[in-house]
Amino acid sequence: MHATEWRTAPGRTLDLGTPTLMGILNVTPDSFSDGGRFDCVDAAATHAAAMIAAGAGIIDVGGESTRPGASRVDAAAQIDRVIPVIEAVRERSECLISIDTTIAAVADAALAAGATIINDVSACMEDAAMLPLAANAGCGVVLMHRLLPPDRDRWSTNWTTPPDYEGDVVGAVRKWLEARADAAVAAGVEREAICLDPGLGFGKSVLQNWQLVAGSDRLCGSGYPVLGAASRKSWVGAVTGAGLPEKRLEGSLAAAAAMLAGGVQLLRVHDVEPHRVMVDAMMKGPVQAGQP
Repeated sequence: MHATEWRTAPGRTLDLGTPTLMGILNVTPDSFSDGGRFDCVDAAATHAAAMIAAGAGIIDVGGESTRPGASRVDAAAQIDRVIPVIEAVRERSECLISIDTTIAAVADAALAAGATIINDVSACMEDAAMLPLAANAGCGVVLMHRLLPPDRDRWSTNWTTPPDYEGDVVGAVRKWLEARADAAVAAGVEREAICLDPGLGFGKSVLQNWQLVAGSDRLCGSGYPVLGAASRKSWVGAVTGAGLPEKRLEGSLAAAAAMLAGGVQLLRVHDVEPHRVMVDAMMKGPVQAGQP
């Protein structure tokens, strides 16, 4: 049974009857696709406003690149980057804001500034304070699967020997995420506040990423909302032949459409407008997201 809603803050629930787009706002100098483009407050806030106007229901603000090989960024630097941006976005809009971080101090400052969701690519494993923080705040939490932290990871196209998921990457990822969800609930996070992310591109080969896309229905069978994040990633370009991230729109749309057909209800994207058009077309067409 697929989730029908996601509680993203105390008293605020996101209806998942229509897929929601999470617009990516990297306020970093080194993100793989748009690093340095939005690392000042005015540019970031303007871009956020444009994504909201184009149809984004969530703005995901991150102050540390999670691309393979990226250097880690401490809490103070992340806070300096993201808090002025979150405040500026909140001043202009009541949209949902997520903070993309693995550090509880950053998440705490972001929630105080107006964010309502913690998007943790370590599934709240890097910082033991993250789950208690989420439980006390009553905020939404995204738990993502990854094999290695960014500074030890590699691009999907660079795995000479595919990571070992014992022949079933979909089953292994779902089992791992469900265990992390159980840990979150045990720490006091309400089940309704949890969203799962299979971590496309994080510790998976090109083939394994596409297997996860094709297995979206199995991932969604957990009953939790599922976030799909294929946008502009290297494994998309590996099959379309697009070397530059900004040239990977068509492949990103194809992956997103396949995930929606499998029941994924949230998409984290760089290019909001074309994804919105695709979502609208799927919802109006003979095959709606998650329906046979």
